[in-house]
Amino acid sequence: MRVLLIGTGTVGEAIARLSAERDWCEAMVLADYSMDRATALEAKIGQPDRFHAERLDARDRAAVAELARQHRIDLVMNAVDPQFLMTIFEAALEAGVNYMDMATSLSRPHATDPYHQPGVKLADDQFARGQQWGQAGRLALLGMGMDPGLSDVFARYAAEHLFDQVDEVHVRDGGDLSIPGFAFAPVFSIWTTIEECLNPPVIWDASADGAEGAWRTTEPFSAPELFPFPEGIGPVECVNVEHEEVLLVPRWITGVKRVTFKYALGSDFIEKLKTIHALGMDRTDRVTVKGVEVSPRDVLAAITPDPISLGDRMRGRAIVGTWVIGRKDGAAREVFLYQMADAQDTWSRHGLQVVGWQTGFNPVIAMELLANGSWSGAGVLGPEAFDPDPYLALLDRYGIHHAIVEMVPGAHQPT
Repeated sequence: MRVLLIGTGTVGEAIARLSAERDWCEAMVLADYSMDRATALEAKIGQPDRFHAERLDARDRAAVAELARQHRIDLVMNAVDPQFLMTIFEAALEAGVNYMDMATSLSRPHATDPYHQPGVKLADDQFARGQQWGQAGRLALLGMGMDPGLSDVFARYAAEHLFDQVDEVHVRDGGDLSIPGFAFAPVFSIWTTIEECLNPPVIWDASADGAEGAWRTTEPFSAPELFPFPEGIGPVECVNVEHEEVLLVPRWITGVKRVTFKYALGSDFIEKLKTIHALGMDRTDRVTVKGVEVSPRDVLAAITPDPISLGDRMRGRAIVGTWVIGRKDGAAREVFLYQMADAQDTWSRHGLQVVGWQTGFNPVIAMELLANGSWSGAGVLGPEAFDPDPYLALLDRYGIHHAIVEMVPGAHQPT
């Protein structure tokens, strides 16, 4: 497979370096707005015959399509902020190649009732183009990172192998990860952090209505819940944030009545995000400062530590998992399928920041499955649309930790 990787930041670096170890990767173009960043990654990999740096403006649809054609690309791998997603998504279709991302197209809140009704939902803009992708015989695989991504694969695996009926799916992202010495240091893009955490979270609740109206919204950081994380971590408070699984899981896991996503952010981090919002520093419109037009969010990004530089400073573990509630053989059952990554161990073994590695290994697994034919398809699809078994088999083959724990039915109630 020949891949155009757009974005060589924290996760893009992980994707490139892990792909360099795989024989399915014939070539990968390392494209970034910053040529210095792209060439630094090219030098770090040290395989110029396979990994070649190019400068690319992800806002330029024609340039993305032309670069894909120029290098005879099979798949465009989108590893930049979601604000550029639709341009790259449409450029891949224009170039006639497959596409993969680790998020989805952005939402737009309801104009008058944002904390009860969804407006434009995550992935709506992409799913609206599904027929075009299907007619072109090309695949756009959405949300193929850690969460969304492996969290969705876990949901499909549970539905196929562990349950006769899945009633609820709740993704929980937490652990005991910390970055000592920093008052405010998001572990991934500040743009993504703001979009996830300050937009109205979406919930799937089909208990009364299984149609489109089952998606509803709520307030950011709502419904705090103590979730008992495994690996000796124990209860950690998680809160509602906007996330893609809630929009993907109900499309393929039939009969599911409730889907939520909650993140363990911590009260201090939440208060800082609320302050950022109150001050208007999350705004993306441009303001004039001493004769220079600048976006407040770009200013925030410029003064926030670059996540790619924090790998050796992180401590603790990151756990992402999928809590599935349903029935098996007539009895109630609950399981938590999860992946755990230790920050210091990940840095020691891979030289990669833990969240970047944890996110980045998933598209690399998916690309291998597409390259070897285990996964195939056309149209706009999520991870749940594919067989989970070869995916988890590759995790085992490459020694990537994942596990399942049984939970006592009813002992912990999702809020």
